[in-house]
This record gives sequence, structure tokens and C-alpha cells, in this order.
Amino acid sequence: MTPFGYTRAGDTGEALRLGATAGAAYLGGGTNLVDLLRETVAEADLLVDVTGLSDRIDDSEDGGLWIGAGVRNTALAAHPTVRTRYPMLSRAILAGASAQIRNMATVGGNLLQRTRCTYFYDTDGSRCNKRAPGSGCDARGGFTRIHAVLGASEACVATHPSDMCVALAALDAVVHVEGRGGARVLPFGDLHRLPGDAPERDTMLEPGDLITGVALPPLPMAARSTYRKVRDRASYAFALVSVAAALEMKGDRIADVRIAFGGVAHKPWRATRAEAALRNGPATEEAFHAAAAREFADARPLRDNAFKPALTTRTLAAVLSELARGEVA
Repeated sequence: MTPFGYTRAGDTGEALRLGATAGAAYLGGGTNLVDLLRETVAEADLLVDVTGLSDRIDDSEDGGLWIGAGVRNTALAAHPTVRTRYPMLSRAILAGASAQIRNMATVGGNLLQRTRCTYFYDTDGSRCNKRAPGSGCDARGGFTRIHAVLGASEACVATHPSDMCVALAALDAVVHVEGRGGARVLPFGDLHRLPGDAPERDTMLEPGDLITGVALPPLPMAARSTYRKVRDRASYAFALVSVAAALEMKGDRIADVRIAFGGVAHKPWRATRAEAALRNGPATEEAFHAAAAREFADARPLRDNAFKPALTTRTLAAVLSELARGEVA
């Protein structure tokens, strides 16, 4: 780990001023950034501590929910409003990492996690375009069990690691950002990038931008939602695939649906094709499988992960069947 400076910002304005310094990086819980610095995957000359600047959860005037970027993951998962009105979010957070890490990790930091690709972390022997642009991607010819089947490119096949972000994608969350150009908002689906030929850029944020919070819209159907994660071991493992889903039924037909997948792409994957196929249709096993097939029509599996479309399809069908029967509140 290379030496760096540390300072705590007293307010958002001070954080933005310090964050504009060359070589500066914002520090939340540090559960990912410190690892990256320790492994020399990332470098920083100055860490600007922004914990405590925005750590409130409040009802918003439109009936939604405001979540400050500094809110700890544990506090968000345990919040009564989240558990009752947005249960998929609570379950996604609890499916990720250990209790100790959730106690430290912040919402803003979770949104900015870097990939957990083995080749990205291997600074001694692996080529990685995300870590060293233009160097190549050894993952493509290596062990690809955890890698992407949707939205990948020749430059990068890594997947996004967050569980929480999959739920936020399904919930149509909005990310609030402040930067040199002032305050702005980003629909959650526009925050993260697909790799293209510039996989070193994970998000659409500009240097010095600071995430201040996340707004959840009023979404009554989200009360009938859940998150399911499939992984190689029972705990403390990243998703092979995951499904966040919310369902609104009208009789025996689907009035509306929200679906997002994790573990299949470089960003949380909003399954808009599957949603469109399911709306106003029957809540049947056949319909669920057909909708998933439409979503994975452009999938490009690699040598070791051809199982992912089928595994995600089965997981989606199981989740939607339970939601349709009212077995998951």
C-alpha cells in the first residue's frame, strides 16, 4: 500500500472542494476501497472521509423514501419502512457480505463497488483492461464461471458484485449526485456502465462527483417483492446469479412486474424484455420461462458459465411463482 493523506469533510461543500484535488478519493465505510489500496489495484493520494454527511433515512413528500449515501447497510436493511414497503432491498442487503462488513459499509460505497474479478485483483500476473486500460483481458481465456453472459465486450467480461444494487435497479431508484457542475440526478439504470471499450469506467460519474443519496419512488407493488441469490456456498459469497422481483397481480394475471438480475452482467441488469413479456399475461411457469428466454436472447456465455441463463431462468420462475401465490410478502 502506498502512503496517502486522510482528512474528514465537515460538510458536502468541503467534501467537494477536497474531492476535486488531484489524486483524491472519497472514503465511506472503506470495505472495498481499502482492499483495493492494500492490493495496489487502486491508488489515492488523499482519502476524504464523507461518513456522517448524509446518514438519514426519511419519508419523502411524494410517498417514497430518501436514503442518505452515508447510511450503513445494516441500518438500511433493518429500517421498518424498508422491510415493509421495499422488502426486496432489505433481503438483498442481508444476502451480501458478513454482518461486520454490513455494519461498516455505506450505501454510497456499495453503489461504487469495483468488480471482484480474480484477474482484476491479480496485479502481478494477469492482464486486465479495467485495471490497466489497453493491456488485455486474461479473463476471456481463463476461468469464467463467475463472469458475464449479457452486455460484455471484448475488453471486459467482469460482473458487478453488489446485491443491494440489483434491488435498487428493480425499484427504479434515483441517485442524487453533486459535483463541479452542481447537483443532478441519475436514474439508477444510468449510473453504471457496460464495459464497451472503456471498462476502466464503472459509472457515469465524473471526477470529484459525490453521491449524496438515493431516492426510492412510491411503489406500492414493491411491498410484494423479494430477492434471491444463488451462490457456490451458503454465506459470504458473491452471486453466481440473483433475482430481484416485485409483482402486482390482478386476479390470475400479472398487472405489473419489476425484475432485475445480478451476477450476469457488468452492471445490475434490469430485465425490461422479460417485464414486457409478462405484463397483462398469466402467472404461469411457461410464461416465466418464455419471458426469461426473451431476456437472454442475446446472451453470450463463455466456456465456464453457459449454465447462467438456465439457472437465472429457474430462479426467476421460482421467485415469481411464490410472489404470485402470495407466499413471499
